[in-house]
Amino acid sequence: MIVSGNTLYGTAGCGGSSGNGTLFKLNTDGTDFTVLHTFTNTGPGGSNSEGANPTAALFLSGNTLYGTTFFGGTSGNGAVFAVNNDGTGFINLYSFTLGTGGEEPVNSDGANPYAGLILSGNTLYGTAQVGGSSRSGTIFSLSFPPPQLTIIPSGANVILTWPTNAPGFDYSGFTLQSTTNLVSPVVWSTNSPAPVVVNGQNTVTNPISGPQQFYRLSQ
Repeated sequence: MIVSGNTLYGTAGCGGSSGNGTLFKLNTDGTDFTVLHTFTNTGPGGSNSEGANPTAALFLSGNTLYGTTFFGGTSGNGAVFAVNNDGTGFINLYSFTLGTGGEEPVNSDGANPYAGLILSGNTLYGTAQVGGSSRSGTIFSLSFPPPQLTIIPSGANVILTWPTNAPGFDYSGFTLQSTTNLVSPVVWSTNSPAPVVVNGQNTVTNPISGPQQFYRLSQ
């Protein structure tokens, strides 16, 4: 299990309405137990769209929980998933491939991740227990696309927007920076004013007057 503030988050490898495990949370004093997600039934070869049988601890970044399942996914060899910490927005980020050779397959990516994940920047890192070219497991990474910064002129202002999140990823760690000169050494500064959220987009309105400005998102 992991703890955030007064809330514990954990996984159950089996059980739930399908028998394929659950994600849950409860307060550190034992109250308010809540099932956040129940993994769906599996079909032939133990496959499904979500993953099944989470055996490892979750990883929390912002409001997003990341984890792995030992079985399930499109090939039955496990999956990497993300879900909001209130149980909404569940998404299968990656399903490990089928490969050849049965329970310990030969494939390109690994199979049956048994441990949890760590997140560095916009990249998840983890391990798969078996699979890979030698059937002895792999170490893998899964990167998220960076948020796209949009710049639109509007009268005497320029409006800059970028998403607050994407499926399975929280963009709250990105900061809008600006500079007046791209000649080395470039000095980037945090833009002012701070963004406000409008229709799910971080939005900043800056006047066009004054020296030219170059913008970027930095994490």
